[in-house]
Amino acid sequence: MAAALAVVLVVGCAGRSAARLLRQPETVGEIVAGLLAGPAAVALLGRSTFDAVLPGDVLDIMKLVAEAGLVLFLVGLAHKLRLGAHRSSLRTSVWLVAGGLVPAMLAGVLFAGWILLADEPGVRGSAPLPAFLLMCAVALSITAVPVLARILAERNATETLEGRLSMTAAVVIDTAGWLLLSVAVGLSTGELNGFVQSVVVLGGGAAAALGVRGALRTRAAHNLCEQRPLITAVLLGAIALTMALTVEHLGLTAIFGAVLVGLALPPDGPWQQVANRVTSLGRGMIPFFFVVTGVTVFAGGIGPLPWALTAGAILLAVLGKGVGSYFGARMAGQPKQTAVTVGVLMNTRGLTELIVLKVGYNADILTRPVFVALIVMAVATTVMTGPLLLLTKWSPGQPVRASVGSKSQDDSP
Repeated sequence: MAAALAVVLVVGCAGRSAARLLRQPETVGEIVAGLLAGPAAVALLGRSTFDAVLPGDVLDIMKLVAEAGLVLFLVGLAHKLRLGAHRSSLRTSVWLVAGGLVPAMLAGVLFAGWILLADEPGVRGSAPLPAFLLMCAVALSITAVPVLARILAERNATETLEGRLSMTAAVVIDTAGWLLLSVAVGLSTGELNGFVQSVVVLGGGAAAALGVRGALRTRAAHNLCEQRPLITAVLLGAIALTMALTVEHLGLTAIFGAVLVGLALPPDGPWQQVANRVTSLGRGMIPFFFVVTGVTVFAGGIGPLPWALTAGAILLAVLGKGVGSYFGARMAGQPKQTAVTVGVLMNTRGLTELIVLKVGYNADILTRPVFVALIVMAVATTVMTGPLLLLTKWSPGQPVRASVGSKSQDDSP
């Protein structure tokens, strides 16, 4: 087990080093290294040896470590989203979510329509038409919250206006994406029980977060936070892990549970210090998420690359998500430079996208050629984030600026 964890750390370190040499965000290097590590290990060792070296029980523990790192990291990040002098108003958030979701889903429907017009059974597959259309729409609308969070953290941009706008919209869109994914899977099997369950979990998670918020605002909790910050951080981490893993077990993404706990934290100074402790621990563990997910999802390889389908997927993905988010930000009253940066950030996909695609592939909604094309699209749109941010001449790390459509903290919902 220790050897497997050490290998993951080495793979992640190698990916980060390569990314720095190429002037890419370090998280991109971790993603690509994770994607290559599984197929490369299988090719070198053989499938039977690979399974012997990395048995199922060890892999399950590694997945748990990876998930825990992601959850702890996102708790502090979500807490920062509700702090600061300026936060998004409801109008701004609605326009950002609409711009990042609706055009991207329409682009996904166009992608599915192109496949239908080509009328190639090996590409189209046999999934019911509604399930196939919705799956393609979801696939092109995802923004990878973990990858976006790492990119913002690496650039000291979490508390910038652009960082807050993009993260807020990404969390909402990805939560909607998981709900729609459950609908797509349900349509492919003829049952929608998964969607109903996801909606119930969504409401239950929100109610649980309100309960946590009330408990943390008590005098006893405040005194514990001030006098025993380390113990408080451990308890907070345990609460976050419990909620996140419970939400995931019931059908939604663990990201949703982690974000709810982060938003439930009081904004007082002592709680900020506790949140920073939790985030620091998660930041040290999060390379496991990127590398382990890549290893476990793609250890069997991805097959031949359908070039035309891949090019079409990348083009539609950028137009739907990047351009759509730009116009959403402009409609929300943001200046052009801010809107361009938000569009670039929202176009980031990464491993959340890859996990969604794997679900669609396992449910026989996506065929192997479409699956491979969308995998390459996810990696390509993530890789282009760093260079595009350089072209925008964005200067992260600056204080959040006032903008049209933003409110002070006191006016925020």
